[in-house]
This record gives sequence, structure tokens and C-alpha cells, in this order.
Amino acid sequence: MTVAKVSEITSTSTKSFQDAIDNGIKRASKTLKNLTSAWIADQEVEIAKGKVTAYRVRLRVTFVLEE
Repeated sequence: MTVAKVSEITSTSTKSFQDAIDNGIKRASKTLKNLTSAWIADQEVEIAKGKVTAYRVRLRVTFVLEE
């Protein structure tokens, strides 16, 4: 039997949403073992002086618990 857990993380990038996603997955994989999937729960941007300055994603990552 496999048991999995879902953890929510937030990641930010000044480049793009894709970069924020990649950074979040990369960082999560340093701490969480057996990552199997992730989904984007939310996206938002930071704005300063009428321009987008940062992209933020809230990810829910799934990992399988070790026995």
C-alpha cells in the first residue's frame, strides 16, 4: 500500500510563472523525497509603478511516504 502526503509551497520569480514553478519544485526536492506530482493552486503577480515585478505561484506537491 502506498501513502502520499501533499505539502503546499510558495515560490517567486522575477522572470516568469514557469521559472517560479521550476524554482519551487527544485527547492522542494531538496527537502522532500519521492516527489510524484505538483499542481498550481494559485498564481499572482506583484506590480510596481504599473509594471509586473514578480511572479508568484502556490504549488501543492505530492510525495510518497517511506515505510
